[in-house]
Order: sequence, then structure tokens, then C-alpha cells
Amino acid sequence: MDGYKKILVINLMHLGDLMLVTPVLRTLRKNFPSAEIDLLADKKLADLVVLNRWIDRCLLIDKKGVDDHLPTFVNFIMKLRAERFDLVINLHRNERASAVAAWSGAKKIVGYSKPFFSMWFDRVLPNLKAVKHQIHSHFDVLREAVGIERIDDGGLEMWIEPSVEQEMSARLEKEFGSTKVIAFNIGASWLTKRWLDEYFAECADRLIERGYGIAFLGGPMDVEIVRACVGKMRHQSSDRLKIFTGQLTLAQVAGLLDQCVLFLTTDSGPMHIGVARNIPIVTMFGASPVPGFYPYDAKDILIKTPERCHPCGKHECPRAGAENLACMKNIPVDVVMKYVDELLSEYGQKAKDIPRVYGAYQCQVVEL
Repeated sequence: MDGYKKILVINLMHLGDLMLVTPVLRTLRKNFPSAEIDLLADKKLADLVVLNRWIDRCLLIDKKGVDDHLPTFVNFIMKLRAERFDLVINLHRNERASAVAAWSGAKKIVGYSKPFFSMWFDRVLPNLKAVKHQIHSHFDVLREAVGIERIDDGGLEMWIEPSVEQEMSARLEKEFGSTKVIAFNIGASWLTKRWLDEYFAECADRLIERGYGIAFLGGPMDVEIVRACVGKMRHQSSDRLKIFTGQLTLAQVAGLLDQCVLFLTTDSGPMHIGVARNIPIVTMFGASPVPGFYPYDAKDILIKTPERCHPCGKHECPRAGAENLACMKNIPVDVVMKYVDELLSEYGQKAKDIPRVYGAYQCQVVEL
């Protein structure tokens, strides 16, 4: 295995995709302790990785802003070439990331690539996310293209500033007092990943009736669907219901989850933040392949139905009538609450106080 001195890891995709790269950074650091290890990510996701302890620098590209034009994109690549990396590892097979890797000028370029850009790669590997966890596919890149034999899989990791931890602790204490809080994330980038609003509303009502606090999370794009969901609740005026949707940075979301006892969430980026923050999770899967994207923690529970079209990988369901979104409709509230109760009984304390278990990452998959 070559003694690389400057390594760049590239992942320019969404929140969840970036979180699934963090075990790679830990393994690289353990194998190349004296190397400079940098990560290139989307600027809007900086909170997830700027404090990562395994890297030296987090390089950021403004995908939807200044760097979303050909001249500035070319200028960005030229600056990257001036860094003279020994090794570039591309961990998402989209055009922009493939182009950055291909034209980075690195001595060795490996990972995933679109066909045209692959001619500049030294080794291109398939992304096997349909048959194995995305993290394990990334580890294949390290083994087969970089020559790493010793994998140090610490699971998903995310660090935040102590000031953010203190801020969110104080905020939840102000909002909920000593009440145990359950976080809800009902949004997702695809409609086919969203459990029904009325189902989330019923779960929230039942938990409020049992004395729990409910904190709705999500980004600005989720404000309307959260409003619609809350509008279907019997206890929408309860002082144990708080809406944080569209109000928090990603670091603040992490800090809030530290103070909660359970996370009820769709298959989404925030789900992976929850995994990194060690909170017990119940999630419902529809369009995504379970082997590739299950919550990477043994204390988490994933629920799915045996629909013939799963996993479709489609943003909208092509089936009509009662069959539309059957993968979501056929996961009943009673079943979800059964597993919510199971995790509350087994853990029932703030995520920050639950011990982490190194190597225990296979979640429980419940197929109805």
C-alpha cells in the first residue's frame, strides 16, 4: 500500500450520502496517521463535517450558488489541481463529483464514476448499494482500489460545538421542562419515502396522551407538510407539542436529538444524523433498498411491507388508486407504536446518555 501524503475524499450529494462517508474518514486516518486528509462536500452541509476529527480540512463547493456556473466551476477545479493530491477517492457516482475527481490532477484517482469521466480514473468500482450497505460498498473501494486491509468502522460520526449542545439543552428544557421528548421527522426528498401525515399525527397524539413531548423537525421545505400533519392532530394545541421545522441548523438538529429519547422518522437525511447522535430510531422504508440505506445502528428498527415493487427507487408512486403508495399505507400505526414502545422500554433516556456499542450496526428489519 502506497504511503499517501495528501488524500482527498469527494462526496457532493445530499445529507444522508455525506453522513455515510464518515466511517471512511476514520478508516483512512487509522491507516494514514500522518497524511493530510481532506473532504470535499457541498457548502450547505458544512455543519455535518467541518468538525470531523479524522480530517485536516473540509473543502466546500457552493453547488447551488457561486460554483453553479461553468467558469467558476472550472476555476474551482483549477484551485483543486494546485493542491497536488496524491490520492482522490470519489464516493458518489454523479456527473459533478466524477468531473471534479477526473480533472483533479491527482496522482491516483479511484472510486465511483460516470462512464465518460472514468477514462481519467485509475480504478472504477461499482456502487453496490442495492445489495450491501452503502458504507460497506465504500469500504470495498478502500480495500480494492487503495489497498487498505484494516477497516476501523466506528459507525456514523458527527461532532458539534459544545456551545450548540448547551444551547439546545437549554432550549428543550425551556420548552418541555423535565418531560421526555420524542423527535419526529416526517419529510423526505421523495414522496415515496414519506409515511402518511395522518399516521404521524396519530402517533403524536398517542404519545402526548402518555405524557411525552413531541418535537417536529425538518427543513424549510417541510414547513407546509408539518403544518398539514399537525392540523390532523387531536392535541394540536398541547403545550407538549413544539414545532422546530425550518428553524434549526443541521448542528442544532444534532444537538436537539441528543436531548430526545427516541426519533420517529422517514428514510431521510435527518435519520442518518440521528444514527450519528446515537438516538434510538423507528423508521419506515418504501422506495429505498433496505440493504443499502438502513439506519446503521443495532438499536434501530426499520419497518417495511413486502410490496412487489419494492424497492422502486422512484420519486413518485406510479400505482393508482388504493395501490398508490401501498408501501407506506400498509404500515399501520399500531405496528409502529409497538416498536416505539419496545425502544422506549429498552432505552428511555436521552440519546447523549446511551452508551455506544462499537461494531453493532445491523438494525432490526421488520417485514410485515
